[in-house]
Amino acid sequence: MKQIAAGLLALLIYCALAGYIGWAVFIWLTSFSLVINGWFFLLFWVLLSFSYFIGMLGHKWLGFTIAGSYWLAFFQYALLIVPLANLAVIAISHPQDVQFTGTVAAALFLLIFLFGTFFAYSPVVRKQEFTVKGSGEDLDIVIASDFHLGVLSGKRHLKRFVDLSNKLEPDLVLLAGDLVDDDPIWYARYGMSEVMRRLESKYGVFGVLGNHEYYGKKIPLLVRVMEESGVSILRDETVEIAGSFNLTGREERTNGKRDLLENLKPASGLPWIVMDHTPSDLKTPVELGVDFHISGHTHKGQMWPNHLITKRVFELDYGYRLKEATHFLVSSGFGFWGPPIRIGSRSELWFVRMKFENK
Repeated sequence: MKQIAAGLLALLIYCALAGYIGWAVFIWLTSFSLVINGWFFLLFWVLLSFSYFIGMLGHKWLGFTIAGSYWLAFFQYALLIVPLANLAVIAISHPQDVQFTGTVAAALFLLIFLFGTFFAYSPVVRKQEFTVKGSGEDLDIVIASDFHLGVLSGKRHLKRFVDLSNKLEPDLVLLAGDLVDDDPIWYARYGMSEVMRRLESKYGVFGVLGNHEYYGKKIPLLVRVMEESGVSILRDETVEIAGSFNLTGREERTNGKRDLLENLKPASGLPWIVMDHTPSDLKTPVELGVDFHISGHTHKGQMWPNHLITKRVFELDYGYRLKEATHFLVSSGFGFWGPPIRIGSRSELWFVRMKFENK
C-alpha cells in the first residue's frame, strides 16, 4: 500500500512539473501572436511527457522511444532553466519580457543539445599506465563500457569504437557491461555483429553483463549474439590467458545470486584482472589481492550536474585510482543511456598499459 501511495505521489509531482514547463512553453509561443489551440497543445504535451513510457510498451512504439529519450534531457534542464526564465520575466517588467526571456532560454536549450550531441558522438581515448607484480611482456588493454547499443547508440557509433580500438593494436579488449540498451533485438536487427567482429586483439575480446542486460530479460539471446560477434561473455568465470594473467568476469549485482568474488579467485599467482560492471565495492578486491579492477555504470552522471549524485553514491564514480596494491578504473562509457546527450562527461574508451614489475 505504501509503495502504491509513493508511486501515485511521484506521478502527481511529475505531472505537476511537466505541466508547469508546458504552461511556460505555451505562454512563450503565444507571445509571438501565434494561434495555438490549447487542447491540441495539451494533448501534444501529455504525449511528449509520457513518450518514453509509451515507447516501453513494445518495438512498434519506436518513435515514442526516440522522442522520449530527448524529452528526458529537455525535462532535466527545463527544471533548471524555466524557473530562472520566470524570475527574469518578473525582474525585467517589459512588454516583451516573456518573448525575450523565452527566446534566450530556447537558445540555451539549443546550445545544450548541440554541445551535448557532440560530446556523446565524438569519443576520446584516455590513457593510463601502471605496474603490477608479475612477469611478462607489457599488456596493452582497450577498455570500454556502457555502449547501450540500440537505436540512438547504433551501428555507426559502434564503428567509431572498433576503428579507434583497432588503431591502438591492443593485446586485449574488455567490455565492462551494458553492451545493449535492455533488448538485444536492435543489435541483431541492425547488423551490429558484423561491425563488432572486426575488433582485433591478440588475446581476444571479453565482456560482462550490466544491469540493463538484466532489465531486458533476454540474457541467453544477448550471450549468443555476442558470441557470434566474437565477444566472450564471462559470467562469474575466471580464465587464465596465455599463461600470463587471470581474467574474472562477474555477474552484475542485479543478480542477487551472483557468486562471491573470493570464490572466483584463481589458484595461480598470476596477475588478476576483474571486470564488475558496477563499482559498488572497492574493499573486497583490495582484500583479495586483485591487481586491476574495471567497472563502468556511472556514466559520470552523463549530464551535469548528475555527477554530484554519482560522487555521493560511489566511492569511485569515475577515473583511475590506486588503492593499496589494487588499481581501479571506472569508465564513463562509450555510449549513453536515454538521450544522446553528454554535458560534463564525454564518450570514451581507455587504453591501459599494464606493466609487470619483474619482466
